[in-house]
Amino acid sequence: MKAKITQNLLRTLKETGKGYDVNDTELPGFAVRVSSEGKPTSYSVRYRTATGRRQRLKIGSAHVLSPAQARELAQEALADVTKGNDPQDVKRALRGGQTLGSFIDNEYAAACLAFQKRGRETLRRLRYHFAEYWDWPLEDRSYASAITAWQTKRLAAGVKPATVNRDLKCLKAVFSHAVRTGCLDVHPLSSVRQLKTDTQAVIRYLDEEEERRFLSALDKREERIRQVRARAHQDHGDGGAAPELIQGSFADHLKPMVLLSLHTGLRRGELVSIEWGDVSFERSMLTLRGSVTKNGKTRHVPLNSVARSVLRDWRDQTPGAGLVFKSPRTGGRLDSVSAAWRSLMTLADIKDFRWHDMRHHFASKLVMAGVDLNTVRELLGHGDIKMTLRYAHLAPEHKAAAVERLVQT
Repeated sequence: MKAKITQNLLRTLKETGKGYDVNDTELPGFAVRVSSEGKPTSYSVRYRTATGRRQRLKIGSAHVLSPAQARELAQEALADVTKGNDPQDVKRALRGGQTLGSFIDNEYAAACLAFQKRGRETLRRLRYHFAEYWDWPLEDRSYASAITAWQTKRLAAGVKPATVNRDLKCLKAVFSHAVRTGCLDVHPLSSVRQLKTDTQAVIRYLDEEEERRFLSALDKREERIRQVRARAHQDHGDGGAAPELIQGSFADHLKPMVLLSLHTGLRRGELVSIEWGDVSFERSMLTLRGSVTKNGKTRHVPLNSVARSVLRDWRDQTPGAGLVFKSPRTGGRLDSVSAAWRSLMTLADIKDFRWHDMRHHFASKLVMAGVDLNTVRELLGHGDIKMTLRYAHLAPEHKAAAVERLVQT
């Protein structure tokens, strides 16, 4: 069969009861293999070597490569042929001696940093959790059994399934890149399944008493900082704390960041990336650019009266452009609030409450106030409703009303 190999073609392939090839009409030698069920399985390219010998080079899996990506790799192989090189020899040389670690360091790292927002974090995760496999040959056939044992070992150590899945996803992406670039023919972890996780896990949010202690601790912390700075100013005169730091609405960045998180549901990474140009007091709107959101899509977050007041007071206290929350040390992006957060949790006597849980608290309070889940989804920036459904149990009146219909006359 001959046809131009495109994504649309792959969706319309016919089941014939036996496997067959579709040969591309635009690039001679380029083909896709189709299973007896009419499913594309792999791409290849045929060519003649300089000695006239017929060869067929497997490019990669149709489950990993798009037709456009496979076509580009086929063109590169045919370009080697015109130079008098055999792509099979080039492929063997490329693979020769590569280990998992050398492939990650020399090939995958650049792509990871270029295309992933958290590329550095991904590379750190790979080096930390898979260091024991760093010197394994890239083509080793025992990865599947080894990583399955690795999953079991981490579960036994008390690591949560969701965490194990995130780490495994990072490693799988490495091998997908190896297949996509022709360094591997087959993905060695294709048979390794993700662990089952509880998608309806308990959501951590503050009850009324915890929220009271939490806000009270924020105020106590502010007062303590002011007292320390006031004493330093008195003792050292101009060498002490600046008067505006003592008299401003906030003692430092922690309280405005916390209050803004509680009233907008921003992720910490989003919070420390917003700039004053993203804030519109006239429209009571905060724009999160796609470059800072998790899913890469711009999101518009409405500001309630508390959020507006916090931002106005913080702007008056820290005039200037650029980032809203800057590092007090460098003036750049704020890298960590961990120490201040731990101290605040101790002061409030609150256990097992992370910074990210303020996002859960924001969503939980909305649901309990009767806000529909789709609106909550939009405010949180979830791509679909599945993640937001974790909060559905907090609105039991809807389920109660539904079953009550059975007894209505």
